[in-house]
Amino acid sequence: MTANISTETVVIVAERCWDGLADKPSGHTEVAVRDGCIAEVGEKVERGAGRVVDLGGRMLLPGFIDCHIHTTMDPSAVLTAFAADAATVIALRALPVLRDLLDRGFTTVRDLATFTGEPITVHLRDALARGLITGPRMLVAPHLISARGAHGDLSTLLAPEYGREIGVLADGPAEITRAVRAEIRAGADWIKFGATGGFGSPSDDPGQATYTQSEMDTLVATAADLDVPCTPHAYGDLGVARAVRAGVRSIEHGNLASSETLSLMQQRGVFLVPTQFMVLDALDHLDDESYWQGKDPAERTKFHRYADQLRDSARNVAASDVRVAFGTDAGMFPHHLNGREFPAMVGSGISPLRALRAATSTAADLLRRPDLGRIRPGATADLVALPGDPFDDIDSTGDVDFVMHRGTIHRWIA
Repeated sequence: MTANISTETVVIVAERCWDGLADKPSGHTEVAVRDGCIAEVGEKVERGAGRVVDLGGRMLLPGFIDCHIHTTMDPSAVLTAFAADAATVIALRALPVLRDLLDRGFTTVRDLATFTGEPITVHLRDALARGLITGPRMLVAPHLISARGAHGDLSTLLAPEYGREIGVLADGPAEITRAVRAEIRAGADWIKFGATGGFGSPSDDPGQATYTQSEMDTLVATAADLDVPCTPHAYGDLGVARAVRAGVRSIEHGNLASSETLSLMQQRGVFLVPTQFMVLDALDHLDDESYWQGKDPAERTKFHRYADQLRDSARNVAASDVRVAFGTDAGMFPHHLNGREFPAMVGSGISPLRALRAATSTAADLLRRPDLGRIRPGATADLVALPGDPFDDIDSTGDVDFVMHRGTIHRWIA
């Protein structure tokens, strides 16, 4: 069983359109949609007996893609909710999050790890594909594979006398190979691993590399044998560079990467998902006591320590030619704020065109889904529209009032 895909021919008419690739929007455009796909695009298309949806002066764009999200994580208790709530409760709590993401124009998301033992994001992905629940299509890395004592090792949250490990923990080639194969057996579309420490994790530092080069090589090669791409949580320059040399497809965060490492990424065709809103928002609130209330004081200390490097790296990303894909790390902060990544990217010097491509065609390329992120014949009919012009005002990306997902109109405020 798969989700219902409309067999009705629908013609979308908009006075402005951006196809996900062009340097600027076009004028009057008509898009014919049939069987969940775009059948024809032009100034005038064959309408036949199909339904016509006139969007007036709105701008039509491809559906947005968030390449780094945690749909099952509760930002009010990021590191502890897993210990208190059953997997079923966590999955149920994700349902309104998924619906809201689609409401706001995110038609595809890549979920990069839950911290439950059960791979519940795999089940959510499959339920979405079958039409049992409402939300964007999902691609998932079920868990974060981590070295012991590193970013994904949450065992330190428990008293030592419990003697229990929490997380998918693997050290050395044999354990790493076993962990990768277990994730793929569970249904992983992607493998995620910890290449460095983090800001929010309790026992490590974002500048530390937490796997050796040979361990990363083993991890990526094991996944590649089964045609599953890898991406690391990686802040520090050494960990980023090791992951790039190992052959990952993307780097998550990379906010302490040097210009030299960014050049290496460009040379090797590795995508960067910079999650800038989360980082820059923390830097903007370093002296705001209310912002840090309820958070681990060590996280604030780390941001203070790395503040200058984080700001420099954001500027370096904007000046580089690395392929930037849109991703937010929502779940570490309230999910409904994930759209703030657009103005964060532009505010750091990335052009509106590059930011919009990052959330459409470039994101689709990262995900190896050429049918997404573009308005062209043969593409999947994921379309959004908004009243403003994001090329002039990137904040207008938050005003989506028309959403079509797989050829079916999900939301339309006429």
